[in-house]
Amino acid sequence: MSDPAASRTPDTPGRRPPRRDRERLVLRSAALMVLARAVLVTTGLVTAYYLLPLDARATGMTAVLLGLGLVGVALFFGWEVWAIVRSPYPRLKAVEALTITLPLFLLLFAGAYYLLDRSDPRSFTEPLTRTDALYFAMTTFTTVGYGDITARSQTGRVLAMLQMTGGLLLVGVAARVLTGAIQAGLRQQHRDRPPG
Repeated sequence: MSDPAASRTPDTPGRRPPRRDRERLVLRSAALMVLARAVLVTTGLVTAYYLLPLDARATGMTAVLLGLGLVGVALFFGWEVWAIVRSPYPRLKAVEALTITLPLFLLLFAGAYYLLDRSDPRSFTEPLTRTDALYFAMTTFTTVGYGDITARSQTGRVLAMLQMTGGLLLVGVAARVLTGAIQAGLRQQHRDRPPG
């Protein structure tokens, strides 16, 4: 007969921790990796925004680059949705996707605002530094709109409207798509899990 007290003793060195503890440990390390990747990618994007030579005047090529950038954001988001469905941790992958997609979207518009201000200084109520352009992009996205910086030119207003529309799509549609991808990933994970 086995001793019941012996079965309640803590794990001895060299023994594997119980399955639930291993799962928690793996989940914590996965969460830390997601956080680290999100912070590193966002830091890299912001650093690139401040270091890239954006001092040229805005041209038709700028509009093309913004359009290509937005297509790139959409493609990246689609790839992330695909990765969420196949991830062992779909919720974490969705958080990572959003924490990378959102700064990329905002920085694209901040760069466009900055370049527009360089080509036509009358486009906004005040001259924009890179930080001012990022601030304007964020206040436009969050719909706070303090009113201290506003678009005065038609091009600036069209660009702001495009950002507003894209922001609504990003928040509304992306949230729904991410939720669906998470549910699909959890269903897939449940099907793949061995019984027991």
